[in-house]
Amino acid sequence: QVQLVESGGGSVQAGGSLRLSCAASGYVYGWYCITWFRQAPGKEREGVAAIYTASGSTYYADSVKGRFTISQMNAEKTLYLQMNSLKPEDTAMYYCAASRTTGGRWFDPGRFNLWGQGTQVTVSS
Repeated sequence: QVQLVESGGGSVQAGGSLRLSCAASGYVYGWYCITWFRQAPGKEREGVAAIYTASGSTYYADSVKGRFTISQMNAEKTLYLQMNSLKPEDTAMYYCAASRTTGGRWFDPGRFNLWGQGTQVTVSS
């Protein structure tokens, strides 16, 4: 059974950095798009960064451009989200999600049928 497991969350001060990991188990080939989402209390889940695995193309939300970097999945079936210059508004639960469909938008949660359990990121001012 395919699973995604996030880790690397924690509490940091504004301006700090964290690197989130998304480790996959099981058969991972054929995932067309992998996106990091986040959800803060009382807010909708939003796409933060995505990678299209075949081309390596990456996409970012405007709010994180220049600060976050998504990596390609490596041989250990782990993908990372490097987060620098963190701000209090980055506080949220972060999830990685994978999609086997070729259509749809990278930031649309409805496109994704495989989700991890999430990892909490808290940024204090």
